[in-house]
Amino acid sequence: MSLLKVRDLCISFSQDGQRKACVHGVSFDVDRGETVALVGESGSGKSVTALSTVSLLGGSAHVGGSVTYDGQEMIGASEKLLRQVRGNDISFIFQEPMTSLNPLHTLEKQLAESLELHQGITGAAARARIVELLTRVGIRDPETRLSAYPHQLSGGQRQRVMIAMALANKPDILIADEPTTALDVTIQAQILELLAELKREENMGLLFITHDLGIVSRIADRVCVMKDGRIVEHGPTREVFDAPQHPYTQKLLAARAAGRPEPVAENAPEIVRADNLRVWFPIQKGLLKRTVGHVKAVNDASLSVRAGETLGVVGESGSGKTTLAMAIMRLISSEGGLRFLGEDMRKWSTRALRRHRKDMQIVFQDPFGSLSPRMTCAQIIAEGLGVHGNPDGRPERELVAEVLREVELPEDSMDRFPHEFSGGQRQRIAIARAMILRPKLVVLDEPTSALDMTVQVQIVDLLRRLQQKYGLAYLFISHDLNVVRAMSHKIMVMKQGDVIEAGSAEELFERPQTDYAKSLLQAAMERDG
Repeated sequence: MSLLKVRDLCISFSQDGQRKACVHGVSFDVDRGETVALVGESGSGKSVTALSTVSLLGGSAHVGGSVTYDGQEMIGASEKLLRQVRGNDISFIFQEPMTSLNPLHTLEKQLAESLELHQGITGAAARARIVELLTRVGIRDPETRLSAYPHQLSGGQRQRVMIAMALANKPDILIADEPTTALDVTIQAQILELLAELKREENMGLLFITHDLGIVSRIADRVCVMKDGRIVEHGPTREVFDAPQHPYTQKLLAARAAGRPEPVAENAPEIVRADNLRVWFPIQKGLLKRTVGHVKAVNDASLSVRAGETLGVVGESGSGKTTLAMAIMRLISSEGGLRFLGEDMRKWSTRALRRHRKDMQIVFQDPFGSLSPRMTCAQIIAEGLGVHGNPDGRPERELVAEVLREVELPEDSMDRFPHEFSGGQRQRIAIARAMILRPKLVVLDEPTSALDMTVQVQIVDLLRRLQQKYGLAYLFISHDLNVVRAMSHKIMVMKQGDVIEAGSAEELFERPQTDYAKSLLQAAMERDG
């Protein structure tokens, strides 16, 4: 008998007196010691299906069908039974550990809470179990980390803590909801390896939710492909990957950023140049705040980007990628040479810097976080015109309509708010906000990492078209080497603040010189199957 059995699951939500169905007749099993992947794009119903297994959908949800764990019916179960199963027999790992962990509590307190609630373990016994769990998930020197807060850990470390919390009570079923989406390829590989190892050792069932088929090929025994709330294809992973039957599965498997950027014109002018750039943050201690050391975020970085050219910057979290970009845009202080359009940026007055701001724009990783929820699409896009002026003199809405067409959004979306758009549409709005000022340099900080594979391909194609049309210089920061290769003319590899390798994209991908660059490429190849 299957450990977790889902049969004819139907889910709808009440809103404004109406019901909206989002899951239709979903059925699948998860056995001990196996990994089942639920795959599909955002909005396909994956996460809602997982949360329904232990009734975590809230009061507006209407759930029909059957979900049984170890023979016990979960739909309509008593609150007592659900409390016993949640976090004890069935545990969750969520996508973003920074929002899942309590920022006000130490790691020890958060892990101890689960142990006390479910097993009644407290005091020294709890501390010993916490150290054991942290060691198990690969946290170095766990005793020294007990008093740490989530913000003091890297993304990979926070995800390891989430896994430790999920394993604290030795669950039978582990549900992992996009646990590696925001992580670097090398950290991704470590987390996937850790989950596979823990599953084997504990003989757990693992329900793995993702939009990334590259990950599925590495970790799953069976796969269920979801679209619009229905499972459109399922079977052993190898069979589904080798001979996909449904057009949607074929579309997902084919969704990989491909092609190469257009060559840069030989006479293209240099837009930005950095020579021996350094960003060190002082470490201050004591009552007098004396500087006792420095966090060396960026050391001796030199680069040049011409019109129509993309420099891809890759490296793990904490390597200094974003700090480098912020320094180039003069958003943080730095040392070394900086030139923009041939001018020495160090000599710019505050007024001159403000005048050049329209020429340097940035697109962030999470468009939902970078777009104001209180402003309409038109207000967000036109905001820069209010700050930097409207050189064309045309009506703002006319300019907004023009840039919306360029980023392939309908003009009638002007008066809608960010929550009314999909993730890919929100990223197009963020790109439009930057493009309406006709910048010379655009920093793209992980602009595709939070998006589905099919949407990633569309955004990469859009960015390449805009670059070709306007001769844009891009500084493209990403941990997805597949996307970096499709976008970049040159690549810079960073590690712990140092530039350890730089050159043309072709040279780096075909003949990497350093062991670190080779390990990044190896991790990316294994991830993509």
